[in-house]
Amino acid sequence: MTIRRIIQGRSPGRNILWGAALLLGILSLLFLGQNFLNLETATAPTAPQFIDPLQYQEQFKDRASHVLLDVRTPEEFASGHISGAVIISVETLASRLDEIPRDLPVVVYCRSGNRSATAAQILNGEGFQPVYDLGGIQAWVAQGLPIE
Repeated sequence: MTIRRIIQGRSPGRNILWGAALLLGILSLLFLGQNFLNLETATAPTAPQFIDPLQYQEQFKDRASHVLLDVRTPEEFASGHISGAVIISVETLASRLDEIPRDLPVVVYCRSGNRSATAAQILNGEGFQPVYDLGGIQAWVAQGLPIE
């Protein structure tokens, strides 16, 4: 029997060929889908976590166990910041990632919480883990916590 007769449908072998092609297609999709799902879960970073000032004080009593990152402008930083904070403005963060240790948790804050959320997403997207968003220094001050 020739391939031409099989393709033209003049042979019972045509059904076998179509069945085999269909089965191969289904198995390929399952395999690719399985690999995609495994790859996605294996590389998906944990989303940044919000942490309030009191939780921060409790969880990070030891200043050496994390990086506290102020993502405001230098002028804002000079007007008052949380003790132990390092300043890298959110505008320059992407170009200064090599200055941030990757083996420590990173806690970010700004004035009101908008820039810290952006910075936390940037850090998270670049593989920093874990990343905590402390929100704004306004909440810190409102709770009577000290600034320098």
